[in-house]
Amino acid sequence: MDVPGIPEALVGALAAAARAGGPPPQRVALVGGAVRDLLLHRVHNDPWRGVPDLDLVAEGPAIDLVRRLEALLPPGALRAAQEHGAYGTVEVELRLEGQTVLLDVATARCETYPQPGENPKVVPGLLADDLARRDFSINAIALDLASGELLDPHGGQADLQRRQLRLLHPHSLHDDPSRLVRGARYAARLGFRLEPGSREQARRTLEAWPWAWHSGERPGQAPAALGTRLRMEFELLLLREPWPAALAILQDWGGLALLDARLQADRHWRRRLHWAGRAGLPLMVALVAGAADPLALAERLQLPHRQHRLLAQWLELRQRLAELQQPAAEANGGPPTVAAWCAALEAPGGSPEAVLLALVTGTAPRRPLLRWWLRWRHLKAPDTAAELIARGVKPGPALGEELRRLRERRLAQERL
Repeated sequence: MDVPGIPEALVGALAAAARAGGPPPQRVALVGGAVRDLLLHRVHNDPWRGVPDLDLVAEGPAIDLVRRLEALLPPGALRAAQEHGAYGTVEVELRLEGQTVLLDVATARCETYPQPGENPKVVPGLLADDLARRDFSINAIALDLASGELLDPHGGQADLQRRQLRLLHPHSLHDDPSRLVRGARYAARLGFRLEPGSREQARRTLEAWPWAWHSGERPGQAPAALGTRLRMEFELLLLREPWPAALAILQDWGGLALLDARLQADRHWRRRLHWAGRAGLPLMVALVAGAADPLALAERLQLPHRQHRLLAQWLELRQRLAELQQPAAEANGGPPTVAAWCAALEAPGGSPEAVLLALVTGTAPRRPLLRWWLRWRHLKAPDTAAELIARGVKPGPALGEELRRLRERRLAQERL
């Protein structure tokens, strides 16, 4: 079977490398998204680099297949090969006929989940075992490279024709709830729906969420591995997929509850993420900001330190702005002045990005935040430090205080 977008020389070399394995014969197959997209008459490319990206599974050490493949290709065609021994995989970059192709070669494996949400226990297996461990039937189709036979033990082709996503096992989501997020990604990208039985599995799984965890880490806490997988799936959803459609689908399934019950009920995430994207803020931060406890969720998902810090800065700013606008404060001195707004927005430990996040999330009235972003933060004292020193102001705290006083006098001339 021809694989569109792949150099003919590579297709032939892969088939020859598969047939050359053994004894016993080493079965090698093209699996996953590349086969699915082939049957859908789509080219399966790496979303970041826009080049063909193929997943291969070998019965036997993946590195053996890569070595045979290199010997069959023209000299220099194999540009890089990174082996990950702990996972039995090899990442390969090839250059053939003027085209770059990426291969992810994996040793066939069998996996079991000792506890829900934990990383699975993995042992080498057969191709049939590897297909049986996958998420949806449409991703459990394989093309045997030696024989050219299409292997579909779980009815994936029928589900492709029905344009539906069907989970492979009755406990797929119980083992790994992040598969539901992946399903929303596929549903948005391919225009598929969740098969009724899988929809019912999602309902039962989410009805019992959060589970009473006993994972050997902290009683009652989800395994850290699950938090990491959820973060990775949401990052892929937000960066690689049509995220408005994918998040809407996931919310319709009830799946935002995997992050937070308030997010599941949130009807403002679309606007928040839209403005975050326009402002250059991380979409993941804008999503997590809608949670009941954003910092706890950020920790559970193990967000990068920079994103975690931005959320913390925004929460502190939100508190300052709430105090600034308290009715008691207004009764004592009227509405906040421009200088008061600037003092709150420029407090030590804050950042301009936190102000942007406050603007995106509707933390405070838009006008003063926009005025600060576009104008007030750029206003300086009319005199420079050097000019003040020349007039007799001594360097040190007094100089800083005078600069602040002069800037506040200039800000007093601004309108809200």
